[in-house]
Amino acid sequence: MSSQTLTEKILSRASGKTVTEGDVIEAAVDIVAFHDLTGYHVIEVMEKAGMVKVFDKGKIVIAFDHLAPPPDVRSAEIQGNIRKFVKDVKIPNFYDINVGILHELLVEKYAQPGQVIVAADSHTTTSGALGAFAQGMGASDVAAAAITGKTWLVVPSSFKVTLEGEPAKWITGKDVALKLLGDFKAEYFNGKSIEVFVKNPSAFPMDYRATTSNMGIEMNADALMFVPDSETLRYVKQMRGYETKLVTPDSEAKYPEEYTIELNKMEPLVAAPYSVDNVKTAGEVQGTPIDQVYIGSCTNGRLSDFEIAARIMKGKKVKSRCIAIPASYEMFKEALERGYINTLFEAGCIVTYGTCGPCLGGHFGVAGPGEVILSTSSRNFRGRMGSNESKTYLSGPAVAAASAIAGKISLPGDVE
Repeated sequence: MSSQTLTEKILSRASGKTVTEGDVIEAAVDIVAFHDLTGYHVIEVMEKAGMVKVFDKGKIVIAFDHLAPPPDVRSAEIQGNIRKFVKDVKIPNFYDINVGILHELLVEKYAQPGQVIVAADSHTTTSGALGAFAQGMGASDVAAAAITGKTWLVVPSSFKVTLEGEPAKWITGKDVALKLLGDFKAEYFNGKSIEVFVKNPSAFPMDYRATTSNMGIEMNADALMFVPDSETLRYVKQMRGYETKLVTPDSEAKYPEEYTIELNKMEPLVAAPYSVDNVKTAGEVQGTPIDQVYIGSCTNGRLSDFEIAARIMKGKKVKSRCIAIPASYEMFKEALERGYINTLFEAGCIVTYGTCGPCLGGHFGVAGPGEVILSTSSRNFRGRMGSNESKTYLSGPAVAAASAIAGKISLPGDVE
């Protein structure tokens, strides 16, 4: 067998044969997941096919997050129907409205290096943070995977990204994602799997990796995976209490394309309306008045995001509305115990946990006509967070927190 990239190694195992770029394969899946917004359609496909069953109950993960708690009668009805499915099929890995966002739960509790994960949501790529080949699919494909334990894939081309050095001050995973989007644009990685090598694993922790992997779908990548390393081992041991096994590319693996990012030379980046790849330095849009800041989502709702926000907001008051949503109960609990939640609350933020809420313009703070939002979430196309007449800028937690304090897009140094 020739030397393989991480993508080729994972998909070879999953398909039971040696694969190369462009092969159409049938792959065994390790986890199949869905949430309240898409789960209704997945179950509907099963019902229409007369096959309301799953290949392995222990490999199905369901979480309520998009419309949780339900903001309207229809959402409550859908969740009730999914609860019935969970009870009838006896799904053990079910998380109701009080636990967290699906993608965060997969990272915290389930994803492993070398797995194939499919879920009925595009941001499934988040699990690539642990070195899993994780891909979002439509309801029909996810229903088929849940029933059969298999899915079909086209083996993508592997693109190597190397992160060198220590991140400059305030630089996190969001800035790396935005740099890739700004340098290559949103369509470039279509049909590619991005494999990220971190030269100094501890310099780019799992929180940052999850953010970058989350936005792999914004790059139209088939997957965005961090090559498992000592940070992967540390995270799984800390969060789950056991040792995981690393699955890595062969040392002689050949990559058609390679790109290096020097973390120490980066500066905070922002995606301006109405595209994720309309990337500018934060300084270029500095001073833009804003109405609301959103800190959270499956993109940036982790502990490090709230540590950064609390550090900047401590002892200050927000001038714009600010909504802060840790991505899970675990993240909220830890942020609460460390005092971050109280700091944000004292600064004037509205805080809850475990809901997608405003990210998709669902509830808990949608954008009104003419309003300008600065969000740490993943998308800023027209109407994403509410009104078609609103504008959304995307940033990391440091710029978001500083901007909430100033009432305009700002750098952390502006409010220190």
